[in-house]
Amino acid sequence: MFSKTPSIKLARFSPSLLALVFTFLLLRPLYPQVAGATLSGTVTDQSGGVVANAGISIKNVATGITRAVKTDTAGFYSAPNLLPGNYEITAAAPGFSSQVQSGAVLTVGAQQVLNFVLQVGQVTQTVEVTSAAPTVELASSAISAVVSATTVRELPLNGRSWTDLATLQPGVASIQTQPGYSAGPDRGKRGFGNQITVAGARPQQNNYRLDGISINDYDNAAPGSVIGGDLGVDAIEEFSVLTSNYSSEYGRTSGGVVNAITRSGTNQFHGSVYEFLRNNALDARNFFDGAIPPFHRNQFGADAGGPIRKDKIFIFGDYEGIRQSKGISNLDTVPSIAARQGNLCSAPDTGTCSPNSMSVDASVQKYLPFWPLPNGGIQPGTDGDIGRFTFAGQQVVKENFFTVRVDDKFSDKDSLAATYLGDITPYSAPDSLNDVLLSSRTNRQLGVLEETHIFRPALVNSTRVGYSRVAVLNNVGLTAINSLANDPTLAAIPGQFAAQVVVSGLTQFTGGVKANGPGQFFWNSFQVYDDAFWTHGTHSIKFGAAVERMQLNINQLSESSGTFSFPTVADFLLNQPSRFTAAISSNTEAGVRQSLLGFYVQDDWRARTNLTLNLGLRWEMTTLPSEVHGKIATLIHITDATPQVGSPLPVQNSTLRNFDPRVGFAWDPFRNGKTAVRGGFGVFDVLPLINVYYPPVGVFPFNQTGFLQDLTVLPGTFYAGAAALFTPKSRLANFSDQTGHRSYDMQWNLTVQRELARNLTLLVGYVGSRGVHLPNSNNDRNIVLPRKTSAGYLFPQVDVLGNVFVAGQCNQTDPNGSDPAQCNPASKINDKFGDIAGILYSGDSFYHGLEVGVRKAMNHGVALQGSFTWNKSIDTGSAGGVGDQFSNSIGAPPWYDLKSIRGLSDFDVGRTLVVSATWQIPSPRSFSGPAAWIASGWELGAIYKANDGVPFTPTFGTDADPQGLNSSDTWDFPNRLTGPGCTTLTNPGNPNTYIKTQCFSVPSAPDMTFWSNNCDPAPPTLGGPIAGSNLSPLACFNLRGNGGRNILIGPGTSNLDLSVFKNNAVKRISESFNVQFRAEIFNALNRANFAVPVTPDNTDIFDSRGAPTGVAGLLKSTTTTAREIQFALKVIW
Repeated sequence: MFSKTPSIKLARFSPSLLALVFTFLLLRPLYPQVAGATLSGTVTDQSGGVVANAGISIKNVATGITRAVKTDTAGFYSAPNLLPGNYEITAAAPGFSSQVQSGAVLTVGAQQVLNFVLQVGQVTQTVEVTSAAPTVELASSAISAVVSATTVRELPLNGRSWTDLATLQPGVASIQTQPGYSAGPDRGKRGFGNQITVAGARPQQNNYRLDGISINDYDNAAPGSVIGGDLGVDAIEEFSVLTSNYSSEYGRTSGGVVNAITRSGTNQFHGSVYEFLRNNALDARNFFDGAIPPFHRNQFGADAGGPIRKDKIFIFGDYEGIRQSKGISNLDTVPSIAARQGNLCSAPDTGTCSPNSMSVDASVQKYLPFWPLPNGGIQPGTDGDIGRFTFAGQQVVKENFFTVRVDDKFSDKDSLAATYLGDITPYSAPDSLNDVLLSSRTNRQLGVLEETHIFRPALVNSTRVGYSRVAVLNNVGLTAINSLANDPTLAAIPGQFAAQVVVSGLTQFTGGVKANGPGQFFWNSFQVYDDAFWTHGTHSIKFGAAVERMQLNINQLSESSGTFSFPTVADFLLNQPSRFTAAISSNTEAGVRQSLLGFYVQDDWRARTNLTLNLGLRWEMTTLPSEVHGKIATLIHITDATPQVGSPLPVQNSTLRNFDPRVGFAWDPFRNGKTAVRGGFGVFDVLPLINVYYPPVGVFPFNQTGFLQDLTVLPGTFYAGAAALFTPKSRLANFSDQTGHRSYDMQWNLTVQRELARNLTLLVGYVGSRGVHLPNSNNDRNIVLPRKTSAGYLFPQVDVLGNVFVAGQCNQTDPNGSDPAQCNPASKINDKFGDIAGILYSGDSFYHGLEVGVRKAMNHGVALQGSFTWNKSIDTGSAGGVGDQFSNSIGAPPWYDLKSIRGLSDFDVGRTLVVSATWQIPSPRSFSGPAAWIASGWELGAIYKANDGVPFTPTFGTDADPQGLNSSDTWDFPNRLTGPGCTTLTNPGNPNTYIKTQCFSVPSAPDMTFWSNNCDPAPPTLGGPIAGSNLSPLACFNLRGNGGRNILIGPGTSNLDLSVFKNNAVKRISESFNVQFRAEIFNALNRANFAVPVTPDNTDIFDSRGAPTGVAGLLKSTTTTAREIQFALKVIW
């Protein structure tokens, strides 16, 4: 169960432990990244002369807390680390009238400029400034945007996850190909949070911060509960999204920064209670639904805040819960009734087969009931062998989230803030074939303590400590829905249950109960932050240091029940497996440790009254990872016979050279605060954190995982006979890159921002980046190496004696003394092992983007925000930790020539348009009585999003090994054809055959001479093409096709969410008391936004024998729900 942890000592959370942690960390070096805002500006007189020694009083309207600073001899002032909120700023100097600017809104992490022009007069005279504070960024070259409290709480938000609103900003797109919650162990291994890409960065390059503490999870991915979201909409004050070229105070990341701050209490008691209700009676039918599946969701909570001591101590607390039972539609491909009886090609529709019958193997007959009988007819293009089965699996969720924040200003020079967050979410749902009820659970906790000390107005220091913990139990089989799933007599591995089965064209059977063993991740991050702010003349200088101690305790056993692969339905029925992988005897508990240390200095120099230069330098390093029991094993050279065992990981520490210069400028060309031209360049490190390094703890000799692909011994071994065939040469090993390359990202941008009207700004900019030596994960480097020919990469074949075989002699007399039935794969690089996985620092990335943003702050009841991004993200691999990072990724790219797969990033979205708006409809003044009540208090909200689809790759033969790679992670490109209708390669709007399969073929030789000298006419591990095949006579199975990576583009998305609120003020109780009725409509247009085909299940155009799979281009899910309606009642005071 979830509470059971591995025998290694795992840190458990308790308040007393947190106190000890804070006490310990206060004695250590300190870390940057402040969530507060900085306000700066210049005070001048009406002639333009500077006013020195002017007093600036900055008062937080909500709390009454005031910060006082003075201008220097240049008339410049700066006040750092202010709590975001609404401020009243007063400037006063002898001989001048005081000037008060009200309504100045400071936002999280921002550098905001407010200049004063004082009039001659008495200090006692006050001039009220009614014009709006500047909305143009005049002090920073970083590209960023703020999501305000109004936006967070008033826009329609499906699931009430505040991080989803990050995609409102230019350059930010959601990851559409993240593995689903029911996709076996994959989602848990990659982190549960809903991921985003920012300006072309991988999701694991982003950093999420709450009250200045990094809250990334164990895979360095987005935070989130087991259902992907981040609750706390009513606990978040606001957050910013930094997308490019941010200053040197931000470390630990080279992608985007999502920087949020929690709400604090104020001098007035305020709060709310609410409940949001969903029911399937209000929903439309999803494209893949039969009947509308049952759906019941209650999302409820309360928040409250106020003073403990007025103007001094404040408290705020929030609780939110979810109780959900939701039917999730599944579309499966299963053996047809005729195929189960051994009658294949019962309904020929491809012209390549004739009806035939066979005797179904007795062992296979025992497994066939794991695939339900078809209830949706025959899948087109499969000759009657494959049917469709649909069902709605019930997803049950019970989530409890809470947060508490206390702020204490205990003197004029010192203030303290403390935050605690907890989020516990158990989840259960059936597997993809409704055989096993699976369970996952997440438990997230966060503690933050921050102290700000004002040494003098020009010198402020902020010290912050934090502890972030994520505990995950992933994909555990609770009970057997199908009783056979709990039958130990069907086990391939002693002591286990039914093995996993992969059959080309069929939905994968993910095994019986406990098929993947326990998946437990316990992540502890101890962080300390310190930032000093020093104002010296026109220089606003920040400097600080960083320490983070990371712990990842793992108990993860994959393939514990074994996995069999079959090229075709016929091979499955005849018990002819092509591959078997299993964990035999393993100790999977591990405790990985790593530390981070960094220092920075940043000078925001106001070189001219209209020009600010941002000059920064950061140095940041990580230690090599270690394991508490020395359980790290890696090959120093890929040809080594034995791995090197022990801690730390034996590689060069390239992070010791991580010096990162960052420069930028912000220029006000017209000196009126309404236009800003900004640009910059910076270097950002891609740190090799634990998520990149922990695979070496899960390999031989600690994890005995084996792999077989020998067709001389595998036939007939399903399901009980394969495990005995493992030899030491089938073990899984790891290789660690010894090159010592430093991995980094260079970013640059140039933007123009203009205030078009009061509260209305426009931003147009170009953003670029170049990633160098990025980590590229590869599931298997131990393959047969090809040679490069004029037609592409060719994989050598050998005869039974190991001699390189002339292709034209295959299936003929062998001059070397043998007469084989076929050619066989050549030798692997290291014949002492099976798969050898590893990370190579050889990846490259390139990003260019046009970004346009329009923002109208709330004025006259209307708020509007729009963003458009037109970009291209190109790389040589998109996975930094797990090879098949996304559902459209290739797990084992050709590491020997990554340029050959240079293409669109797996997460590239060409064009994205997002528009959001809120309209508080004016109340008719002429109405009275009930009519006035009915007509007043209405508010409308909307979010519209349209974007291109993500790319994916046409594949061929992943069910076996047609090229002769001799690997467990095989794949090939088909050949791309030209001809009528093949200018484009997809059929938009056709979910059954989205890929134009007629535009592809099995790889073929360019001419007969090439074929005779090089090509194996039969798949090297399968004994020949299928009978009656219409393959080209020049088909060359050991030649890599020319199709290319990510040459297909998936369906785009168009989605409109709407909200209608009715606010009912009850002033008899208080001026702020409001009873709000809400109706929210998600996907109001009820558009079916299809997800891309899953790789390789529905991207294999041909199986390994060259026959069409019949399921290539089958779309089986959507990226958005069908139309859903949500009602809510919220009482606000």
